[in-house]
Amino acid sequence: MNDSSFSRTAYRRGLLIAATGAVLFSAKAIVAKLLYRHPVDALDVLALRMLYSAPFFVAIAAWQWRSAVPLSRRDGFAVLALGLLGYYLSSYLDFAGLQYVSAALERLILFLSPSFVLLISAVVLRRRIGLREWAALALAYAGIVLVFAHDLSLGGDRVVLGALLVFGAALSYALYLIGSGELVKRLGPSRLVAYAMSVSTVAVLLHFGLTRPWTRLLQPWPVQALSLSNALFCTVAPVLLTMIAVARIGAPAAAQAGMLGPVSTLFLGAWLLGEPITAWQLAGSALVLIGMFVLSRRRT
Repeated sequence: MNDSSFSRTAYRRGLLIAATGAVLFSAKAIVAKLLYRHPVDALDVLALRMLYSAPFFVAIAAWQWRSAVPLSRRDGFAVLALGLLGYYLSSYLDFAGLQYVSAALERLILFLSPSFVLLISAVVLRRRIGLREWAALALAYAGIVLVFAHDLSLGGDRVVLGALLVFGAALSYALYLIGSGELVKRLGPSRLVAYAMSVSTVAVLLHFGLTRPWTRLLQPWPVQALSLSNALFCTVAPVLLTMIAVARIGAPAAAQAGMLGPVSTLFLGAWLLGEPITAWQLAGSALVLIGMFVLSRRRT
């Protein structure tokens, strides 16, 4: 096998790893909807998810702490803020919104995070948005409107509330992405994610302990099994797979593979949740994917 064929094979494997991570991460919405068939709410789901995933991220954080240069005070405060913003607030708003909207709409709204990064950068950093970028944004948001209108006809005001909560989650994660830009260069992606997830775990469990009894975590085995799956297969595994993919093929290519996420959610929702797949949803999903593809190509 020559070098070019080997590199092509390695690149395809990297894409496959990134795509697998995207599908698993997107399946979080499906697992959450299955959990909501039991008497649990967003904070219960999030607390159990973080509780089961915490040992993995704490272990990574401890290993990084031993072998890496200690954090400066500035970086420590930045990690604290990013952990609260990206994996506590964003996740809580996301799971809260999933109580009211379809898994397909949730995934599409979250997929708009790069567009929020662009818009925030334009307002705060005075970055100019080109015509091509405006066209990409218009396509993506038109797609969201189509899917939102479809869900609104089925769910009414609950869909409005759920969509607003998920929009808040996407905005919070966009702020996390902006804030982590320089920090990830100094700490590296695995160290930053491990530290941020550890901060988020403490915040989630503190929120839980202050608002309800700890005995509420003693849910029946179907809830525990789904929560364990949510932690291992929809949190830990996709984070590790994405880091491996980025190391192999780079962040831009890994982001392109991530576009499989909303599509997989649409079909997994139909298969496991009985959510309908309509022409409106397909058209809206296509517009969002095209818009985000154009936008990501412009930024790479």
